[in-house]
Amino acid sequence: MKKFFQNLHPRSVYHFLWAWTGARLHRHPSKKLFVIGVTGTKGKTTTLELINAILEKAGKRTALISSLRVKVGEESKKNATGNSMPGRAYVQRFLHSAVRAHCNYALVEVTSQAVVQHRHRFIDWNIGVLTNLAPEHIESHGSFENYRAAKLDFLKYVIERGGKVFLNRDDKNFDFFINELKESEPATYSKDDEFFHSSLPRIRDAKMRQKGASADFLASPFNEENIAVAVAIAKELGIAPKIIEDAIAEFEGVPGRMEFVRADDYTAIVDYAHTPESLEAAYVAATPAASRDFPHPRLICVLGAAGGGRDTWKRPSFGAIAADHCDEIVLTTEDPYDEDPQAIIDEIEGGIPQPLREGQHVYKILDRNDAIKKAVGLAKEGDVVIGTGKGSEDWIHVAGGKKVPWNERAVFEAALQKRARSL
Repeated sequence: MKKFFQNLHPRSVYHFLWAWTGARLHRHPSKKLFVIGVTGTKGKTTTLELINAILEKAGKRTALISSLRVKVGEESKKNATGNSMPGRAYVQRFLHSAVRAHCNYALVEVTSQAVVQHRHRFIDWNIGVLTNLAPEHIESHGSFENYRAAKLDFLKYVIERGGKVFLNRDDKNFDFFINELKESEPATYSKDDEFFHSSLPRIRDAKMRQKGASADFLASPFNEENIAVAVAIAKELGIAPKIIEDAIAEFEGVPGRMEFVRADDYTAIVDYAHTPESLEAAYVAATPAASRDFPHPRLICVLGAAGGGRDTWKRPSFGAIAADHCDEIVLTTEDPYDEDPQAIIDEIEGGIPQPLREGQHVYKILDRNDAIKKAVGLAKEGDVVIGTGKGSEDWIHVAGGKKVPWNERAVFEAALQKRARSL
């Protein structure tokens, strides 16, 4: 132990002691729960909610903490901490609350920053999941390799505590992780697993005839990897196939994650995509298919990028991806923090190839509310408008540490309803 502390930075020791103190103070609550941790670049929140839905359908009592919410038994509230996996013993308090509420399972979103700060320690993890990996948080970690190492550290810790690890065979970093962890024989999953060839098509067809939010979720290939891992874990836990199928059929998705908003024949999608990979996946999933009624539907995108020095390398990539997939591009503010929002938009525009293709336009509108109104105003029946980067977040972060209240879905709803009434 002495050697361990000698290798730590003083601030790392601070976080380590918080983790240790929290576990001792709350009498190691994870020992009385089945704890599932989900990490990865994207899909964490949706995966947790899917697992939760299946467990609840099976009659299990659950607790869940993610970037979206904190749930213990029947009680659920929005996660207002600004952190998916908060520090200073927050997670141990959450687990303690789960025990007191007689929960069987605790589901935890695990971030790379939290791992670096030892928040995953002194928890008896039963299952650890890696959804996928793509470059993210490079400034805070120093390199992609460091970011990847944080994910690996979590998975190794799960194994050290006697838990089982699940890896995604569809992820391009699968080979790295399977080689690093091969001695522990990790479980694997894929959207090519048997469930997708048998049960899911039948469920999807039935839900599409019913329409509604659950149909939208099931229709999107964007969610297939999230469904795959939820099914794999449910099977590992011995949950009956019929319960798994019913839970997925009823699942309506997650606020701010490929969330559909409609008014008559006008459609918008609100999504949290904030990496090049997730942005492209969102655009592919959102691109409307031609039909007899709408032979030439368009994809209209509203996007920005975070300021505050966060992953500035992504900005030109966002522009290039938008140019590849979107017929109309509206660049706007996301979370500028203390950076000049106009400069951020200009950097995104710098990645858009010139000249634009025929019929394609780029608009730069700093006010996000006005940008959404512009995008919806451009839409014709059959088109799809997608706003990315904010999802279900409650604030836009601006200079001087100030926050502007924000509800992306509500702004889209108002704009779509006005557009529909204008006909």
